[in-house]
Amino acid sequence: MTTINLADRAVDLGEWAATTPDAANLFAQAVREWLADNLAGDFASLRGRGGPGSEHEFFAQRLEWDRHLAASGWTCLGWPVEHGGRGATIEQRIIFHQEYARANAPARVNHLGEELLGPTLIEYGTPEQQERFLPHIVNVTELWAQGYSEPGAGSDLAAVATTAALDGDRWTINGQKIWTSLAHLSQWCFVIARTEKGSSRHKGLSFLLVPLDQPGVTVRPIQQITGTSEFNEVFFDDAVTDASLIVGEPGDGWKVAMGLLQFERGVSTLGQQVGFARELDQVIELARANGSIDDPEIASRLRRAKVGLAVMDANARRTLAGDIVSATGAASVTKLLWANWHRDLGELAVAVAGAPSLIAPSATTEGRPNDISDPEHVELGEWQRLLLFTRADTIYGGSNEVQRNIIAERVLGLPREARP
Repeated sequence: MTTINLADRAVDLGEWAATTPDAANLFAQAVREWLADNLAGDFASLRGRGGPGSEHEFFAQRLEWDRHLAASGWTCLGWPVEHGGRGATIEQRIIFHQEYARANAPARVNHLGEELLGPTLIEYGTPEQQERFLPHIVNVTELWAQGYSEPGAGSDLAAVATTAALDGDRWTINGQKIWTSLAHLSQWCFVIARTEKGSSRHKGLSFLLVPLDQPGVTVRPIQQITGTSEFNEVFFDDAVTDASLIVGEPGDGWKVAMGLLQFERGVSTLGQQVGFARELDQVIELARANGSIDDPEIASRLRRAKVGLAVMDANARRTLAGDIVSATGAASVTKLLWANWHRDLGELAVAVAGAPSLIAPSATTEGRPNDISDPEHVELGEWQRLLLFTRADTIYGGSNEVQRNIIAERVLGLPREARP
């Protein structure tokens, strides 16, 4: 085993890998051993908790876990060392995400900061912005929400109507964002706003960093069909942020926003697929236990799911290896693959479970029995939640229709879709 502690933030992981024989296996072993040693005691109960559709589960405890990861050197692995990261290689980042998923470790609460905003500030931010925000992302003391979608601009980001006007030393912001993940638990939001009067589409947009704890901001959780509320409406009524908290120049918002979206579908997708594989294995186990695997249709759907998972893995690996010509097209293909596969898995899971999947479990919520007439006090079963929440997979992060348009127009060169 390596003679140094790879969880020590003083260790540059990239430099270590370049000078260490069998570095990949040693790194994987170090991650496995650390997770085995630390997902214990009070943290043991967090295994498998959280994630899309279940973000309400043990949030405070998962935040504590994320801060424990930070203190132990396991956050922001891919960031440059000079910005508080670990300088990890792509291979090391893949290994970490896969080992994390295999350990059934809890869903992280800092994804938007660590995987999206942080790399964006490193690429486009000023030294002052980097100094102000990056350390708080690394140590998980400030959480971020994404202010992109609006009621009239869901996946069509260029239709943003929220405005921001520069007034002396601050921006004044007015408008509404929707489907804002975890805004009710975040301290900051990165917001795309229209800063040039009379502008349209992708022109005249700017990328602003806005504090959420202020009188001009109202966050209203949206109750979903799962009974949970991880998405929100966010209203800006003369909300303000400092003039210096614009990333890039005024009018550069489209470029910065598109740069951020390229970071969104990175190495973490391979870790995500480990979680998908675990879900599929559980569905197969259930099919064997209740005999539904003997149904030719069910057996065929299970085989197709296995093949689909292998296709996702191959696509992710060739994308990360740079084997795909269009980065934009690659991101859209990746999103279409996993979103549709996961939605189909939710449908397959309840088909395997059969009639019992129609009944709420007998477990209680907050000491009260499940009661479908009182959505705030219904605890869904695992497969029920998977079925219901994966309806959103094909919508958030860019709907299926938008992803197909991107591939058609920007990769295949087909005519643009007619706009009203």
